[in-house]
Amino acid sequence: MTPQPPDALWDGGWYRFAHRIASPNFGPRPAQAAIDLVVVHSISLPPGIYGGDEVERLFTNTLDWDAHPYFQQIRGMQVSAHFFIRRDGALLQFVSCDERAWHAGTSSYRGRDNCNDDSIGIELEGIEGGTFEPAQYEALTSLAAALAQRYPIRHVAGHEDIAPGRKQDPGAGFEWALLQRDLGWPRDWFPRA
Repeated sequence: MTPQPPDALWDGGWYRFAHRIASPNFGPRPAQAAIDLVVVHSISLPPGIYGGDEVERLFTNTLDWDAHPYFQQIRGMQVSAHFFIRRDGALLQFVSCDERAWHAGTSSYRGRDNCNDDSIGIELEGIEGGTFEPAQYEALTSLAAALAQRYPIRHVAGHEDIAPGRKQDPGAGFEWALLQRDLGWPRDWFPRA
């Protein structure tokens, strides 16, 4: 048997074009998990402040809770996402896509609960309802296409779609139609396009 060449895009569940910053906040996926959902989120810490390392520190449990008054509201949270896309399009990865990141919380979508079990969480640096940069859409489109080459992706939703009433991100400023058009995926894979 001829050995297979290494995957040009992936090192296991790690995307080769993302800067790797390992988070301790993850666990195994259930044995029968079909990784078929991408969940788009938005985050900035403190809200509306961009460019710092606070999101990375939150996802790696190293955030100084006393550094800003807002952090008292999230003190002690242990969360993660698979990916974080900065305003300039820089891509960071915190959890292997083969593992279960802690991004969705209590959630349900396409008839399944616990969306963390079978989804990839992607955080965009921004605020819920705000707009996002062209570089972020470019990075998200490239990443989603690469994910679909490795996993059976068939659904893309916002945090607001999997946790309605509890979450509002990425919100009204996110351009679903642009993402759908750029990916060329069927419209029924998206909550709205």
